[in-house]
Amino acid sequence: MSFFSEFKEFALKGNVVDLAVGVIIGGAFGKIVDSMVGDMIMPLVGAVVGKIDFSNLYLVLGSVPPGVANTLADLRRAGVPVLAWGNFITIAINFAILAFVIFVMIKQINRLKRQNAPAAEPVAPATPEDVVLLREIRDALRRD
Repeated sequence: MSFFSEFKEFALKGNVVDLAVGVIIGGAFGKIVDSMVGDMIMPLVGAVVGKIDFSNLYLVLGSVPPGVANTLADLRRAGVPVLAWGNFITIAINFAILAFVIFVMIKQINRLKRQNAPAAEPVAPATPEDVVLLREIRDALRRD
C-alpha cells in the first residue's frame, strides 16, 4: 500500500473526521467561554471584592525603563519581566468552567446512550461447581 493511499485511508476514517469537527467546535466554544469569563464573570467577581480588574493584577520582577507606562501591556511590550497572576486566575476560571460544561455534556450523552441502548437479556448466574458435580454423580448413578 502506498504512503498516500494509507494516509487517505487514515484521514477519511470516521474517528479522524469526528476529531477534526470536535477540535473546530471546541475552539469556537473556548472563545465563548473566554468571553463569558472575561466579560461577565470576572467583572462580577471584581465588583464583589472591590472593583478589582483581575486582568491587570501583576507583579513587576525587573526594573521599569523610564517612559514606560505602568500597565501590563506596556510592560510586556518593553520586555520587563512580570508575573501576571491576575491573568492566570482568569485563565484558571476559564478552564474550570470549560471542564465543568464538558463534564455535564458527556454525562448527558452517556445517560442518553443508556436510555437508547437495547435492554440486555438477563444472564443467568453460573451454577456453582459443587452443584454441577453432584448432578453429574446423580446422572451417573441413574445410568447404572
